[in-house]
Amino acid sequence: MKRIGILSDTHSYIDSTILGYFEACDEIWHAGDIGNSAIAATLAEFKPFRAVYGNIDDQLLRSSYPLVNRFFCEQADVMIKHIVGYPGKYEKQVREILKVNPPKLLIAGHSHILKVQYDTNYNLLYVNPGAAGKSGFHHVRTLVRLTIDKADIKDLEVVEFAHR
Repeated sequence: MKRIGILSDTHSYIDSTILGYFEACDEIWHAGDIGNSAIAATLAEFKPFRAVYGNIDDQLLRSSYPLVNRFFCEQADVMIKHIVGYPGKYEKQVREILKVNPPKLLIAGHSHILKVQYDTNYNLLYVNPGAAGKSGFHHVRTLVRLTIDKADIKDLEVVEFAHR
């Protein structure tokens, strides 16, 4: 069983409040737009860290993290990609992957809009943790925590921070 902290769109911002929410997590996953390598290093020093690069990330982050990160956590098939779209309106590359081999958990970023939805068309849980950073149009910073127990995804929590 693993407790996972999920965030996206930090845009070069992290604070002790975010780290505090991830204290009880076994791993941290970042869905892109990290902002700079110092943020990635801070998170990687804190907990085991997985990430993808986003559209604002520089060449150093692009060479350190993949565009798509597909892996198993426990027995759950997980896919993380920054620009995914959302259920019913997936980006073309994602749609092609889902038609052939959908994951159990699909994690997205980019929109700065928190969204958790079960997609019955592909039998997967879609999670966009919103934006944890201070840059962008969002008013509330958000992140997600969940537990993966064998193949089960459970105990999902949405964390909202005060207005940025």
